[in-house]
Amino acid sequence: MSDNKTAINSNAPLDRVQAQNSEWREYGLFLLKLAAIVLIFRSIFFSPFSIPSESMQPRLLIGDYLLVAKWPYGISRYSLPFSPPLFEGRILGSLPERGDVVVFKGPGERDNIDFIKRTIGLPGDIIAMRTGVLEINGVPVKMKKLPDFVTPITQGMLDAAELANRPSACYSRDYEIVGKDGVSRFCQYRRYLETLPNGRSYEILDIADAQNADDIEPFVVPEGKILFMGDNRDNSADGRKPDNGEWIGLIPVENIVGRAQVSWFSTDGTASWLLPWTWFSAARWDRIGKGF
Repeated sequence: MSDNKTAINSNAPLDRVQAQNSEWREYGLFLLKLAAIVLIFRSIFFSPFSIPSESMQPRLLIGDYLLVAKWPYGISRYSLPFSPPLFEGRILGSLPERGDVVVFKGPGERDNIDFIKRTIGLPGDIIAMRTGVLEINGVPVKMKKLPDFVTPITQGMLDAAELANRPSACYSRDYEIVGKDGVSRFCQYRRYLETLPNGRSYEILDIADAQNADDIEPFVVPEGKILFMGDNRDNSADGRKPDNGEWIGLIPVENIVGRAQVSWFSTDGTASWLLPWTWFSAARWDRIGKGF
């Protein structure tokens, strides 16, 4: 009887090791499955995106966080995390509609950088700019003057200006105004409602006259390319000029990542990751949940 007990006890450490190894295998398998689910979700359904610049004001501000839907335009290598060159073109691809706000990868060597702009010109469209007024296929786009856009200067805007070595958080100091309290500061810009031929309307900023992209001679958007433009027309180096390292030029359809769907968070830039309560004090609650 004692011999049997000794045999059983001698196997106990081995059983524990085998049990631990089994647990680690199950845990590893769980992590692989979780990673696969996240990869599929981010490749086909949604991915997060944050706004680092002012090129899409007034709709998007520095510090806005968006969810970008992948499925509306199909899937390309740029829909996948890190854009691995697994295949060319788009699977189940379709073009965005004029007015869609789209995230895409930059041209050429900037194909590892995300941009966000509004869809303006589709393949075959003839695009021009006349003293700041957009023309599509020879017809001027409707523009209606709105009250000026006034936005508070936030820490996020100050950080972006410092990073870009700009002297002002606004377009220039000429557009800074002081609040009634004599302390708070704001940027004030001219605002318009622009309406595309398909009926899509959105607000744009036309900050200053006679800017270098206010007059563009007519050109045709070639097959396989799209013209994206920022809503902040004087502060967006978009597709109105060829890619030169600053302007991005026309973007291949393959470079599209997805369509902006909803703002899920927004911060003024004063939050600290190490101080969780500041996430709430810095949140711009009125901007959360806004769709496109």
